[in-house]
Amino acid sequence: LALRPHTSPVQIRYMQKNKPPFRIIAPGKCFRREATDAAHEHTFYQFEALVVGEDINVGNFKYIGEQFFSKFFKKDIKVRLRPSYFPFTEPSFEFDISCTVCTGKGCKSCKDGGWLEIGGCGMVNQEIFVAAGYPRNKYQGFAWGFGLERLAMMKWKIDDIRLMNSGDLRFINQF
Repeated sequence: LALRPHTSPVQIRYMQKNKPPFRIIAPGKCFRREATDAAHEHTFYQFEALVVGEDINVGNFKYIGEQFFSKFFKKDIKVRLRPSYFPFTEPSFEFDISCTVCTGKGCKSCKDGGWLEIGGCGMVNQEIFVAAGYPRNKYQGFAWGFGLERLAMMKWKIDDIRLMNSGDLRFINQF
């Protein structure tokens, strides 16, 4: 047995019981065998988004991501999609936003690169739709899995994710 490393299983269970079009958010706690540093933690909260319909494309996905982050941070946020690989999506991307801690100049949070990886994403692989009982190539969709702690880091300019689970009252009391 292993603790879940992502919240993606919620998506397939939802698809097996519901027919498109739909939009869902699936939050949950995740556990990874990962070394910790200022931007990575082995235990974190993630929220998955899944949007499925007949005319969904990467442009829809990028637009919704830009709108979400701009509203969340209450200012225009630059986003970028870097090619990556995830077994549930094709094409797959790493979703980055411009660092709000340093405004893109470089800091500990973004490893001096000006960008912070928020999570994995992509267009849902047709094999996933088939496994859910949908006809091949009838529907398209996108999915993302973003870490809530990383969003909090950017919103409140926290430069070390490890503070989230530190129990340090000086950190907690500022909120």
